[in-house]
Amino acid sequence: MENGMPNVTSEFNLSLEQFHEIAQVVERMTGINLPERKHALVYSRLARRVRALGMKSFADYTAFVNGTEGKDELFKMAEALTTNVTKFFREDHHFEHFKTHLMPRLISKAKAGEKVRIWSAGCSSGQEPYSIALCILASLPDARSYDIKILATDINTQVLATGRRGVYALEDLASIPANLRNSWTEASGNQFEFDEAAKRLISFKQLNLIEPWPMKGLFNAIFCRNVMIYFSPELQSTLWERFASKLDDEGMIYIGHSERVIGPATGKLNIEGPTAYRKKLRAVA
Repeated sequence: MENGMPNVTSEFNLSLEQFHEIAQVVERMTGINLPERKHALVYSRLARRVRALGMKSFADYTAFVNGTEGKDELFKMAEALTTNVTKFFREDHHFEHFKTHLMPRLISKAKAGEKVRIWSAGCSSGQEPYSIALCILASLPDARSYDIKILATDINTQVLATGRRGVYALEDLASIPANLRNSWTEASGNQFEFDEAAKRLISFKQLNLIEPWPMKGLFNAIFCRNVMIYFSPELQSTLWERFASKLDDEGMIYIGHSERVIGPATGKLNIEGPTAYRKKLRAVA
């Protein structure tokens, strides 16, 4: 044990000082907070990068990413430390609420010629935005005929590439309701692929949540689930307020089961169900 933290024994040594140096760089770049208990995770994820670069130690690696030639590796380091645990229709009560309580209003807006915009923030490899797309198609099969779009963002370019392809392992199909998988997916061998009707509803874009957001308009719903748990309370408070400001009146935000909205955003949102919040209507003068 070193300073209360277990040593990692393998081909490289990741000292406590080097761990803190990496953690500071990652938090500055992405907002992700890496406490000391994540030492083993950081080692296992980054040892691959040290190996791939042909380096002999974490000392060499930290010197490289902090140098002028290490800019590209900084992004690869951040991607390596991004956790991507997801599945289709994860926390399915959110999708049931979306379909039952929000879709009727969104269908009315779409048929009236208005824009419908949904944001999947921290979309990982695409399971969440595709689940949203299937909910929309279940209620409005000709959704492509209207101005409906799902923005799917993540900091990790590798998982975004998976989402754009829309091809997944056949075993993942089991978490999609049978009526939806039969209508909007096609299996082949040990994989399945989403129909173009689902793919064309989604735009996958890289976005770092702690940087300025380029989106100008408001969203009817935002899914940001199991993302905030990686940020400090101060950053969470800031981001919740930014999310609340991007919702239209009566727009919904769905968050992770272990998360809660804190800070100024609590004055802008009403709790509507387990980890579901609705934007408060603005007072009319």
